[in-house]
Amino acid sequence: MALNFNTTFDPRYGELITVSPLVRRMTARNPGAFTFYGTNTYVIGRGRVAVIDPGPDDPEHAEALIAALNGETVTHILVTHTHNDHSPAARLLKPRTGALIHGEGGHRPARPLDIGEINPLDAASDAAFAPDVALSDGDIVFGADWTLEAIATPGHTDNHLVYALREEGGLFSGDHVMGWSTTIVAPPDGAMADYMASLDKLLTRTDRRYLPAHGSPIEAPADYLAGLKAHRLARERAVLDRLAAGDEVIVDMVAAIYTDLDSRLRGAAALSVLAHLEDLVARGLAATDGRPSIGGRYRPA
Repeated sequence: MALNFNTTFDPRYGELITVSPLVRRMTARNPGAFTFYGTNTYVIGRGRVAVIDPGPDDPEHAEALIAALNGETVTHILVTHTHNDHSPAARLLKPRTGALIHGEGGHRPARPLDIGEINPLDAASDAAFAPDVALSDGDIVFGADWTLEAIATPGHTDNHLVYALREEGGLFSGDHVMGWSTTIVAPPDGAMADYMASLDKLLTRTDRRYLPAHGSPIEAPADYLAGLKAHRLARERAVLDRLAAGDEVIVDMVAAIYTDLDSRLRGAAALSVLAHLEDLVARGLAATDGRPSIGGRYRPA
């Protein structure tokens, strides 16, 4: 099944845009190769509201959000995960609103780091994040006119959550599912086996609409999820084909698989291939000496 990315989006920075009767959106002005036009901050409810993914450490964005909510009360702050474009502004909103911060937990790698290994995404991670209220899979957060269910979806990060809005059948998909691009899965921050399992978990649900942290809503999520899964399986097949063709190192696999890649994304592509190789080695479909690493040499099992 082919993926049809939607690259049409009007961020309207600084404005609170109505998305549905219970949902509004303000996009942070942090565009980039990994953030598209910026991070979508969502406001749920009317009068007494929740904020999901308050965004980066950007006082201008936080002040615009507070100004737009003048006359309303922020009762909950929730984050999907702890990358720097999502969670730091929670610490700007909390003292201004008195709302407690909700999230799965602090930032952590998906697996222990090897001796001497450096997490390439350390600079992009919010190591200071600590929720006031720790959420687990299936936990429910109630508001005056809304109900959110936390759903654990590790893969992009180990502490990634998505939130289902029961009243409207919508799901705030964070970075786990985005309509403009596939999601980076970069060890040791994330893990491909976890990501694929989380996709399968969402495929069992019947949510009618996804609201991602970057880009436009996804209106047919079941079909889109199936396309994402097929895309990842095709990428796995391509890695196995490169091993069979004699490629031993990740840099050669990236050059052969990602032929039209934006140069800014070459490092992310290498980490994605590493994520696939970690999974393939664990499943006995590829081999390497020692633990899989970005500079390792690989061969068919």
